[in-house]
Amino acid sequence: MRGDGAEPPPRSSFKETFAVALVAITVIGGLTLLTSTLEVALLLGTFAASSLLVFAYPDVPFSQPRNVLLGHLIGSACGLTAAHFLPFWWGPAVAVGAAIALMKLTRTVHPPACSNPLILCALPHASWTFLLFPTLTGAGLIVLVALCYHNLRRDARWPKYWF
Repeated sequence: MRGDGAEPPPRSSFKETFAVALVAITVIGGLTLLTSTLEVALLLGTFAASSLLVFAYPDVPFSQPRNVLLGHLIGSACGLTAAHFLPFWWGPAVAVGAAIALMKLTRTVHPPACSNPLILCALPHASWTFLLFPTLTGAGLIVLVALCYHNLRRDARWPKYWF
């Protein structure tokens, strides 16, 4: 309980912090604008946490494209399944547990996507189209922007792996 005594990670530079914040503003702002302009849902609350991981910590496994895309897809699919077939108090819990298990089994863990089942279980009439809009479209846009951002701005390549 005393901890390991390790030092906290080094502080990011102001320039890096500002750049990450700016690209997150751009992605979430773009998704919000497209949602209102196209009148189709492209915004999901978990995309904010995905943006933090993908833009600020691009080299960790949770931030790789397969994890972002498949993690969100698995989380939303588990939530939709529970919302349609387990409409009881334990449905959301089973959906979250199933999402975690499936992400671990498929090696596509993306922590923000573990909240997708709770969001979907809270929606009164969630449709299966939620898998496409906003789940895959929004996650895909985050990955697309990350490809441009990281490969134009950093010396290190992104992603570390695809599928």
